[in-house]
Amino acid sequence: MLKPIRIAKIIAQSGKCSRREAEALILEGRVQVNGVVISSPATFISDESIKVDGKLINQPQPTRLFLFYKPVGCICTHQDPENRTTLFSLLPKNLPRLMSVGRLDFNTEGLILLTTNGGVARFFELPKNKLIRTYKVRVFGTVDEKKIKRLEKGITIENVRYRPITVSIDSQSTSNSWLTINLSEGKNREIRKIMLHIGLQVSRLIRISYGDFNLGSMKPLDIIEVAKKNIPKITDAV
Repeated sequence: MLKPIRIAKIIAQSGKCSRREAEALILEGRVQVNGVVISSPATFISDESIKVDGKLINQPQPTRLFLFYKPVGCICTHQDPENRTTLFSLLPKNLPRLMSVGRLDFNTEGLILLTTNGGVARFFELPKNKLIRTYKVRVFGTVDEKKIKRLEKGITIENVRYRPITVSIDSQSTSNSWLTINLSEGKNREIRKIMLHIGLQVSRLIRISYGDFNLGSMKPLDIIEVAKKNIPKITDAV
C-alpha cells in the first residue's frame, strides 16, 4: 500500500485545483472517498477512490512547470462568462491540464508560471516565501522620488495594507516615465492602485520575473518548460 497522503494534497497533485481550493471543496462536502463524503482536509488516504462533485479525479500527474508570456487582452482563467479570451485557450493543445500561479489582470502582460501541481502553485503564491516579482511599468504623471521612496515602508490604501515595495526610475520624458518595481506579495491590481495613489497612471505593465524565473528574450505567447531539477521541492510544510 502507498504511503498515506493528505487528501487535499492528492487532489492538488491531480491538477484539478490548488490545495487551498481542494480544502474548500472538502469543507463544502463535495469530495467523496470510496463513496463516503469526507469533511476534513486533514484526512490521510493512500490508494482509495476519490471523487469531486461525483467525478473520479485523475491520478496524480508528474510535476511540471512552464513559463508563459501572457499577452495583453486575456484573462487568467479556464472559462469566462463574458466570453473574453482566456490564457488557457492560447496554450498549445498538447499540454496537460495546467493551473496558473496567481494571476495577471486583463491589461497586464508578461511572465506567468503554469504548473500541473497545486502544491507548487501554492509555494510560489504564499507571501511567507517572499518570492520577488519584478515589473517594468510605464506611467503618466510627475514622478515624485520622495513619494516612491516612502513605499519602501509599505502603504495603506482604503484600509488595505500593502507590503513594502521598491521603485527605481529607469527613464523620464515630458510625456511618461519607465519604472522598475519589485514586490513580494501581489494583491489584486496592486501596482495600479499604488501608482494611482501617488498621482501616477499606469499605461503599460509587464512582469519580467517571478522568483528565480524571468522572461529573458521571450515574446508574447512564448512558452518554455522548466527543467525538473529547477522546480522547487514541495513539502507539507509549505
